[in-house]
Amino acid sequence: MKQNQKFAIIGIILATIALAALVYFTTGTSDSKSNKEDAHQHSEDEGKDSKSKSEKEHKAGDGDNHAKSSDGKDDGHGHSDSDGDDHSAEEAEADAVSITEEAMKLSGVETEKTGEAILESKLTLPGEIRFNQDRTAHIVPRVDGVVENVYAELGQQVKKGQLLATIASTSVSEMRSEARGAQKRLALAKITYEREKKLWEEKISAQQDYLQAEQVYQEAMIAAQNASQKLIAIGADTNGSTAMNRFELRAPFDGMLVERHLSMGEAVTASTNVMTLSDLSNVWAEIAVPAKELNSVLVGMSVKVRATSFESEVMGKVSYVGSLLGEQTRTATARVTLQNPKLSWRPGLFVNVDIVSSETKVPVTVTSDAIQSVEERTVVFVRTPDGFKATPVETGRTDGKHTEIKKGLEAGTVYASKGAFILKSELGKSTAEHAH
Repeated sequence: MKQNQKFAIIGIILATIALAALVYFTTGTSDSKSNKEDAHQHSEDEGKDSKSKSEKEHKAGDGDNHAKSSDGKDDGHGHSDSDGDDHSAEEAEADAVSITEEAMKLSGVETEKTGEAILESKLTLPGEIRFNQDRTAHIVPRVDGVVENVYAELGQQVKKGQLLATIASTSVSEMRSEARGAQKRLALAKITYEREKKLWEEKISAQQDYLQAEQVYQEAMIAAQNASQKLIAIGADTNGSTAMNRFELRAPFDGMLVERHLSMGEAVTASTNVMTLSDLSNVWAEIAVPAKELNSVLVGMSVKVRATSFESEVMGKVSYVGSLLGEQTRTATARVTLQNPKLSWRPGLFVNVDIVSSETKVPVTVTSDAIQSVEERTVVFVRTPDGFKATPVETGRTDGKHTEIKKGLEAGTVYASKGAFILKSELGKSTAEHAH
């Protein structure tokens, strides 16, 4: 084969290969483009179908809602009447407390019926228990001296005339010496007087001697009485049964030793307050009365005195109302006299004094302990077959023990008179559990 023929054959083969390649690439590009267009068209068709289906469903839903609204069972916003009934039922259930009879006894819950009661309109004033100053003595020695012995202890109950302490005093010794000397002079003057009187009556001596003896006797009698009165004035013994310098302190009446300011060997003066004795079987309750309430507090009025530190109360009468107002407090002092046989009303104890001004009969009342506050509502727990229900009420007047019910309850309703706070606690627990 010639060289020219070989080159021609090779050229034909290369031309054939190039043509085949061109055809292949042209066909592949066209198929790919067609596939993409088909996919895009298919996606658009699906979107249109979905939109059409959604519009149909929406129209159908509007039709149903419109139908419900026309029947009166829906409000056009998806809320039916049954929702209101469910809400009321939930509220009723939230206010209910289930409790058994046994649990009530264990927890101290007691019931009563609502009924009429007499409410007292009263004025309550603060006060303080004080010593009855008419039965309180500040004991002073009335002589200078040194304490020999003390026989009474602080807080001891003593009897009238009981020995409290002894004091050695030189002034008492001098007064006793003077008294005894006066008694001796009196005895001598009496003898002289009787002798001179007899001699004068027998015409033996002159009348002048008799008159002079009589004068001396009378002066001796006055001196002896004066010396004796000095001892009596300080409370010293005048019969000479004790030592000359010994002075005895004795209780002036029955009472309790509430203060003691002396000890053995201590020097005291005549004006030293060594002891305070008070009869605590009768005390005063002093109260501060504002000026605007003075017309409500009258002498002889019966009042109730209540302790603030413990459960105790006693009736008393107003024995004094001051006519002057304090410069700083602008209140007047009133006094209530209290009998204190058990000595439970101790001086310094703070009290409240209730003064009743009027009384009113109310048809429907409950005990004040029954009133509770639940979620900013004033409620009373009313008895139900399963337990209790927190019933909202409107309250009126109260005297501390009973409270008037204006609205919410009728007479004869059984309610929790005691232990209502326990029911309130149980209600709070059930509400919390329901919320979770």
